[in-house]
Amino acid sequence: MISKFLSAFVMILFGQNISAQVAIIPEPVSLVSKAGQFKPGNQINISVNTNNADAQRIAGMLQRKLANTGLNSSLSADAGTATIRLLLNKVPDQQIQKEGYQLKVIPKQGISITANETAGLFYGMQTLLQLFPAQVETENGLKNTQISIPAVEINDHPRFGWRGLMFDVSRHFFTKQEVKDFIDQMVKYKYNLLHLHLTDDEGWRLEIKSLPKLTSVGAWRVNKTGNFGTFSVPEDNEPKDYGGFYTHEDIRELVQYAKDRFVNIMPEVDIPGHSLAAIASYPELSCTPGADQYRVRSGEKIMEWPPNGHFYGLVDNTLCPANEKVYDFIDKVFSEVAQLFPFEYIHMGGDETARNFWEKTPAIKDLMQRENLKNLDEVQSYFVKRVAKILQNKGKKMIGWDEILQGGLAPDATVMSWRGMKGGIEAAKAGHEVVMSPSTFAYLDYMQGDKIAEPPVYASLRLNKSYQFDPLPEGVDPKLIKGGQANVWTEQIYNTRHLQYMLWPRGFAIAESVWSPKEKKQWDQFIPKVEAHFNRLDAAGIKYSRSMYDPAFAATKTTGNQWMVTLNTEINGLTIHYSFDNSFPDQYYPRYTAPVTIPKDAKMLRVVTYRNGVQVGKIISMPIEDLKTRKAI
Repeated sequence: MISKFLSAFVMILFGQNISAQVAIIPEPVSLVSKAGQFKPGNQINISVNTNNADAQRIAGMLQRKLANTGLNSSLSADAGTATIRLLLNKVPDQQIQKEGYQLKVIPKQGISITANETAGLFYGMQTLLQLFPAQVETENGLKNTQISIPAVEINDHPRFGWRGLMFDVSRHFFTKQEVKDFIDQMVKYKYNLLHLHLTDDEGWRLEIKSLPKLTSVGAWRVNKTGNFGTFSVPEDNEPKDYGGFYTHEDIRELVQYAKDRFVNIMPEVDIPGHSLAAIASYPELSCTPGADQYRVRSGEKIMEWPPNGHFYGLVDNTLCPANEKVYDFIDKVFSEVAQLFPFEYIHMGGDETARNFWEKTPAIKDLMQRENLKNLDEVQSYFVKRVAKILQNKGKKMIGWDEILQGGLAPDATVMSWRGMKGGIEAAKAGHEVVMSPSTFAYLDYMQGDKIAEPPVYASLRLNKSYQFDPLPEGVDPKLIKGGQANVWTEQIYNTRHLQYMLWPRGFAIAESVWSPKEKKQWDQFIPKVEAHFNRLDAAGIKYSRSMYDPAFAATKTTGNQWMVTLNTEINGLTIHYSFDNSFPDQYYPRYTAPVTIPKDAKMLRVVTYRNGVQVGKIISMPIEDLKTRKAI
C-alpha cells in the first residue's frame, strides 16, 4: 500500500512518462520503426522555415493543439532549438509526391515534417499527432507528463486525390458547428472532400435569396421520432418548426473553415427526384395536379419499393422536365450555389427518380414527341443535359449519381457510382471521370451488425466488408477514377452522437481504402490499429461502434428436422459464449466451437464475445423464431 502511494506521489511530482504506440490510420506508404524514442521534455518549440501563410497557420494549429493538452508549446523562429520542424521545400523533392510528406522522429534530435506543398505539411501533422499518446485528444490530457514519441521514418502520399465523405444535412439539420466538428474529425484521417447533401424531400438547407420560400417553407417540417419511413401523415395543426438552413454567411464561413484544413466542400442539390421540399415551396415546379397541397416530408411513406419491381412514388416528388419554369428555377439556384462554393464540381443528384407520374403527364408526352425522346430514360437524360449546360454556364462541372447514365450521359459529366461499381465501370469505359461510392462498401448509414442489435436501417455493412473497398476496378483506366467516397445518409440519424457511432470505425476503413497503397492494406494489422484509435476516440469524447466484436448469425434446418445455429466473428481471437435458457451468458457459459443444435422448445438465444477473459461484445438476444429466418451477414 505504501509503495503504491509513493509511486503515485512520484508520478504527480515528476510527471508520468507516457509512450505512444505506432498505429497510423490510414496506413502510410512507408513506415520504418527505428530504435529508441524521442522525449521532448517540458517545452515543445515548433518552427517553420517559410513565411508561407498556410505553413504558418499549420504551425499555429499544431501549437494550439498541444497547448490545449496542457503541454508547454510555442512557436519558434529558431529551427536549431525547435522540437518540431516544419520544412516546406523551396525546390520540390522528387521523392515526395502530391500531398505527400516525410516525417522523421529521431531520438535526442527531434521531429521534422518535410513536404513540397502545405497540404503535405498538414497531413504530416495529422500523422504526427497519432504518434502522440491518446491523451493528446483530451484537454489537459498531457499536463505534467513526460512524453515518449516512438522513433520512426515515414514517407507517405495518397493513392487517390478524391477522398470524400458525404454528410446528409437534409434529412436532419445539423448546425454549422456540428458541420465544423465533422470536418475536424474527417481531416484526422486525411479525408479532403466534404460532400454536403443540402436538399431532399425532408428539407431544403441552403438560403437562396432569389427564391426565399425554399427556406421559409422548404426548410421546416413537423417533427417526428421513431422509424423513418413509417411515420403518420402530419396533421394540419401540427407545428412545422423542425429544421433549419444555412445562410450565405454560414456557407462562406464553412467553406473557409474547410479550406483552412485542406478540405473542399461540394454542394449537392438533388434533382429532379427527391425534390418535395422544393415543390412544397414552389408547387408550379410540378406538372402534377394537386401539388399545391404537398408539404415537406416528415418521414411518412411517400414511395413504394416492390421486392421485384421498379419503385414508384405515392406523391410526385419530381421536378417536371417539361416545365420551363423548372429550368429558370435551376438557373437561379445554381447561380447562387456557384458563387458560394468555389469547388469546381456541383452535384446535381439525379438518383431514384419516381417516373410513374411522368408516364401520365400530358406535358411529358408533348416533350417526348417534340424532342423525339423514345422513353423516360431519355426524358431524364434530356433534363440532365440541360442542367449540365446551366452548370457549365456558371463555370462549374457537373457530377451526379450513376442514374445520370440512363438515356445517355451529358458530355464531360462525372459519375458518382453508388449502386455498386457497375455504373462507374460503365462510365469510365465510356471515357467519363468517376468517383466510386458504392453502397456495397461505403454506405455508413447501414447497420454495422445484426439487425437485432442495431438501430434499424434497410441493410447491413460490416467493418470487414467496408475494408475490402477498392475504388479502382480491374480493366479501367486509372486516370478516370478520381477516387472514392463514403456516404452518411441521415434518415435514421437524429443527432451528432449517433452520427459518430455510424461513422467510426468504418470511416477508418474507407480512409485506408482511398489513401493507402492497395498492397499495404492488411485486415489483421488493421484491427489492432482500430482498437488503438478507439482509445483516441474515447479520449476525444467521440462515440463509435464496437459492433466488430459481435457475431453474425445463420440458421439451417437439418434432414432430421432440427435447427442448427452457426456463429462467426469478423475478427480473430474472440470466444463466443451462449445460452438458450433465457439467462445472460458470460465467459463461464458454454463456448461456441461448432454449429449448435437449437433445443426444441428454446425461445431465445443469447450470445456474448470475450477476449482473454474480458467482455468485448455486447450481449445480444436473438429470438429463435427470428433466427430461423436469417442468413449469414
